[in-house]
Amino acid sequence: MEQSNSEKRVVVIGAGPAGLTAAYELAEHKVPTVVVEKGKIVGGIARTESYKGYHFDMGGHRFLTKSSEVTRIWHKILGKDFLHRPRLSRIYYRQKFFHYPLKPLNALKGLGIFESFFILLSCLRWKMFPYRREDTFEQWVTNRFGSRLFHTFFKTYTEKVWGIPCSELKAEWAAQRIKGLSLKTVVLNMLVQPKQAIKSLTEEFSYPRLGPGMMWNRVKDEIEKQGTRVYMETDVAAIAMTGKRVENIRVLRNGQSETITGTHFISSMPVTEFIKKIDPPPAVAVLQAAGKLHYRDFLTVCLIVNQPDLFPDNWIYIHDSSVKMGRIQNFKNWSAEMVPDPAKTSLGLEYFCNEGDELWCMADEQLIELGKREMDRVGLANYDDIEDGCVCRVAKAYPVYDSDYGDYLATVRQYIDGLENFQTIGRNGLHRYNNQDHAMLTGLFAVRNIVLGERNDVWNVNTEQQYQEEIATEIGDQTRDITTVLQDAFSWTFPKLDRRAFGVSLGAVSGMFLFGATLFVLLMGGDLMGTKLLLLNQYFLGYSVSMSGSVLALAYGCAFGFVAGWGFAFLRNTAVFLFMTLSQRRAERRVLRRLLDYI
Repeated sequence: MEQSNSEKRVVVIGAGPAGLTAAYELAEHKVPTVVVEKGKIVGGIARTESYKGYHFDMGGHRFLTKSSEVTRIWHKILGKDFLHRPRLSRIYYRQKFFHYPLKPLNALKGLGIFESFFILLSCLRWKMFPYRREDTFEQWVTNRFGSRLFHTFFKTYTEKVWGIPCSELKAEWAAQRIKGLSLKTVVLNMLVQPKQAIKSLTEEFSYPRLGPGMMWNRVKDEIEKQGTRVYMETDVAAIAMTGKRVENIRVLRNGQSETITGTHFISSMPVTEFIKKIDPPPAVAVLQAAGKLHYRDFLTVCLIVNQPDLFPDNWIYIHDSSVKMGRIQNFKNWSAEMVPDPAKTSLGLEYFCNEGDELWCMADEQLIELGKREMDRVGLANYDDIEDGCVCRVAKAYPVYDSDYGDYLATVRQYIDGLENFQTIGRNGLHRYNNQDHAMLTGLFAVRNIVLGERNDVWNVNTEQQYQEEIATEIGDQTRDITTVLQDAFSWTFPKLDRRAFGVSLGAVSGMFLFGATLFVLLMGGDLMGTKLLLLNQYFLGYSVSMSGSVLALAYGCAFGFVAGWGFAFLRNTAVFLFMTLSQRRAERRVLRRLLDYI
């Protein structure tokens, strides 16, 4: 007999965005709930730490989503305290600052004409001859941006974050984090206003007045008003199983052991820890697989600087191997109320590390000193202006997508999917690099599975797309229409060329080539080469081997290259379309003949 909501008792492990959203949804449905949280502060990775009235966000959490449900919850909880903020972020590389998203003049000035030209050539080379397989982050990025831009803007920072070579980091991470982003979209964002914004290039976002912790503290207060018990500083010691059901969890609270029972269990604790605490233990293969799943940790050195304004960015990526920090957050530019004294500025210097390594184990005083020296080195704050600071450590912040993680995670998932009254949610619970809004969605859908009897697959909540429930039908072996098969095969073998993007790329290369050639002859001299270049004035009205002529050559090259590229892409796409149509018709006739023969 099915239980009513009042008869159900749900235990939620973890008070981060996923766990608290689940508890909030359970309270909405009047389901008795207990939340246990290991830490002192709610919010998990999205918590807000405080020091002497200054508020520090652990990572810089933009409130940005495609989900109307998540947006509704944010606005309902925060109301007027939900600010709309402009985004400004830059990349620090070779002692220069580059706007991100890239801006034409800034990028050209920072990289130089010739480096920009070689980046475009590299991109064209990899577009024409890409890696046939995209197993690693390096292969994924190189196929979209070219090898030269990968080494310029991706390699150093990514290896700082993950602590492993890009050749060992799986491509799935890139596909989740920068899906839809390519050199084409970067160039078009530089030159025109795109019709559809790419998430990683979004120029505005929302943010709570006092940081993300403000959101989760209010959720905690709200659910406690509705009868939900929230136990802080409560560590799960063991998870008691009977067959395929979780019977209870044994926790340590205030130095005492306590058993909490429930009819259903939802957990956002790291799935690796959950597997290790099961009693009796699961199969050896499951334990070994869980032990092979790894996390990357980080710590934030929070600095208080005796200056009202340091730089306009919300955050800056540090692509410089001479310093250890990976990113700098300027909390005053997220919300002015994060800083109690308007004459001062607070910063968060993020250092990526592994729990227990040298950096993680450094004394707070040493880390603050390191942060002061590195800020002075990159020129963003003077050493003597930094007057105070503290250190906050964040364990298991990033699930690592290393070479074999997929197989190990599949083994763990198979075991968890076999449990009758347990669901794992959130970034660490699913070992997936989800954003805050997607973690919230996993909590919402897990609750609806319990309360409404839905069959949502929380593992399929994607980081870049609004989740849509998929209803799978199994009728023998699944078959697909022959048209779809052909379209998939041809789209892989002969990918469609974007006419505008191809025209922009060829135009840029042509213009830069003519511009560079003219400047080279002008600076180096050479009668024979100069005479040959002058032949261009028969096609380009007003062209000459001069400074003004080089600018004119750039314009002509861009224009003619764009037309040539657009025309080539159009003709090539048309030819592929005709070829695909003919092949499809032939295949359909063969299938029809076989069908008639069978009848």
